[in-house]
Amino acid sequence: MFKLNLKIALRNLWKNKGFSLINIGGLAIGLASCMVLLLYVAYEWSYDKQFSNHDKTYVVYQNMKASGKTFSWAWTPNVMAKEVQEKIPGVKYAAHTTYPRKQLVTVGDNKINSSAIFADQNFIKILDYKFLEGSPVQVLKDVNTIILTKSFAKKLFGNEDPINKMVKLENQDVLKVEAVIEDVPANSSLAFECIMPWALFEKRESWIKVGNWGNNMCLTLVQLKDNNFFSAANNLMHDIYKRNQKDNISEALLHPLNKWHLYDDFVNGKSVGGKIDQLRIFLLLAFCILLIACVNFMNLSTARSERRAKEVGVRKAIGSTRKALINQFFLESLLLTFIATVLAFILIEVSLPYFNSLLDIKLTIDYHNGLFWLTLLGLMILTGLVAGSYPALYLSSFEPIKVLKGFTLKTDSSAAVRKVLVVGQFVFAAALIVCTAVIYQQLNYVKNKPIGYDKSNLIQIAVVGKITDPVKLDLLKTQLLASGAVSNVTSFSTDFTEGGDNTTAVYWEGKNPNEAISFNHRAIGYDFVETIGTKMISGREFSVKFPDDTNSVLLNEAAVKMMGLKNPVGKVIIFWGKKLTTVGVVKDFVVESAYQRVAPMIFRANTNGDARVLIARLSPNQNISSSLAKIDDLVQQMEPNYPVNRKFVNESFEEKFKNEKLLGSLSNWFGGFAIFISCLGLLGLALFMAEQRKKEISIRKVLGASTGNILVLLNKDFIKLVAVANMIAFPLAYIIINKWLSAFDYRVAISFLPFLLAIVISVLIAVLTVSLQSVKVAKANPIDALKYE
Repeated sequence: MFKLNLKIALRNLWKNKGFSLINIGGLAIGLASCMVLLLYVAYEWSYDKQFSNHDKTYVVYQNMKASGKTFSWAWTPNVMAKEVQEKIPGVKYAAHTTYPRKQLVTVGDNKINSSAIFADQNFIKILDYKFLEGSPVQVLKDVNTIILTKSFAKKLFGNEDPINKMVKLENQDVLKVEAVIEDVPANSSLAFECIMPWALFEKRESWIKVGNWGNNMCLTLVQLKDNNFFSAANNLMHDIYKRNQKDNISEALLHPLNKWHLYDDFVNGKSVGGKIDQLRIFLLLAFCILLIACVNFMNLSTARSERRAKEVGVRKAIGSTRKALINQFFLESLLLTFIATVLAFILIEVSLPYFNSLLDIKLTIDYHNGLFWLTLLGLMILTGLVAGSYPALYLSSFEPIKVLKGFTLKTDSSAAVRKVLVVGQFVFAAALIVCTAVIYQQLNYVKNKPIGYDKSNLIQIAVVGKITDPVKLDLLKTQLLASGAVSNVTSFSTDFTEGGDNTTAVYWEGKNPNEAISFNHRAIGYDFVETIGTKMISGREFSVKFPDDTNSVLLNEAAVKMMGLKNPVGKVIIFWGKKLTTVGVVKDFVVESAYQRVAPMIFRANTNGDARVLIARLSPNQNISSSLAKIDDLVQQMEPNYPVNRKFVNESFEEKFKNEKLLGSLSNWFGGFAIFISCLGLLGLALFMAEQRKKEISIRKVLGASTGNILVLLNKDFIKLVAVANMIAFPLAYIIINKWLSAFDYRVAISFLPFLLAIVISVLIAVLTVSLQSVKVAKANPIDALKYE
């Protein structure tokens, strides 16, 4: 019986090539879109889960109440790991590590700025990276040693065996390679190329040896013996700061490692979400697109119901049961789904390189993974059964006597179901249009919002090696200005567009002693205000004319407002126990999140070698390429042992919008696919309606109706469906987009334009799609439809 049904199914597909092509194309696009989105969701979901005990491993977070709210971050004191290991019951291992940062590693003339971390032995026990060479038991014991990843070892030594070979760190420490590990997976929150002992970190930075509960400078990881200890351990973590430092108001908590990537947004000291919210959107989008493709199949199949009616009647008359007919139609659906799946694979393999470039990741299909094939089989069967369910039940219900006597389709509940399905498709499409439009409005609003400085032609150069010496730094600044390549140059204590140092140890006259206020603080060089293109609100900036500026500070507008100072210039503040005089107020400018309000900030004079970057304004009178070449040459002459590390500030600033750009791009692409598939569904209903009303249309033509009159008649019903879909979609879209925007301090107001755009696009799509089929019917010869009457 199966063989016979398969032959009938293949014959029907071949006989109706156009119908089959539309159905297969819709299902293929739906399946391909769904699978690409599921691949991305699975990739993000797998973050930090490659370790054996990831479910028992936790990141120590610090909660600190300041400025009226709770700040949470995974930065902890260097003494945290030891305290947790010794004092918290149920802890198997506790480890501390620095966050990855650039370190120069040299082998002969081969100099590479690598991403490096310093860690203790427990780090390797908690995160069990695969060792290719060397023993995980022996590593990180000796001070002057290093562990390389496989690809980094190849960069340094080529095809030579790196074990026991020597490398030089920052042109100072000679280290022996004691192990090689597999490359850190791309879906890991800690990405590095080499690991060095914590003891080496202490040797290079003597201040680290001092236990200080007020200095949050590293990451602490904790692995529990069993998760049954979690509640007790987390409760004891709560007061760990206070137990070790009486006046420290911070609190600690254990945050699961396998949730670190997806649940990194904290409100009032508790994890409330993060990238997981974006994944939920993509997961919903994936299955909605697939559902739309299934709805198309239903609409297109039932649109051909009159053509299949006699087949059903004859088969029932010769003894076929309804169950057998249902099986036949389900088999056709599954066959179409199988062919669509094959086509979907081709579409995925063609499109993955583009999406990898867009997402800046490496999504691949693991054909050797049994779970992948099982998921695919389940998805294919689910699609086939969902898509074939309504056609199978509807077509198999025809009564043979009525069919064979002369079957006429009537406007019944099945037509109503098809209309509901099409409305559902356009509800999703219209909501997606609104949401995508608002995402782009928000992105453009924040990107074009004044940021308080001029980021064009502004570059930052890493201060490394000999240049860290204040005398050398001043000499380089002088040479850069003399070269004509730059018009202004200054220094800054952190990456200019990233977060950095903050403190609550700031006091001033009138401050509430019971209130902790968090201030960002940076060290800046002379001519800072002029270089970055901001302005002074009052007072002056630091100048070489005032040698006493080592005892001065600048405040930004947010700091003045927070401190409640009416005349800030001349006011004395106490910063880290030192009295400093306010000499000026700088206009607020963005250095961290472009979506959040500018934080209170204190600027100190950079006179003690605190500079981490030079910020330079390229000269407008010179070619950019030649200016950059001059800059590189001067930096290289000053410090030939390090590669020049510079970047444009506006490029770094663009990185702040990465997540929103990704959300907008994926919504745009897959929204387009959803709308295209919805058009196929609308075409299915148009085919059905045209076939149902062909005699009515022919009579109207005979009575003098024009093609335009008939097009208006046919389009009117579909425009009503689209109008109903928009009325349902708009409240849903408003709720979704309003919730998304609520996460930003700076956000665009929701206007009527996105909703107007959704109306225009959806109506235009409906009219064009229906008209393509309606024109054929309207122009058909009425004799062909009426000659049997």
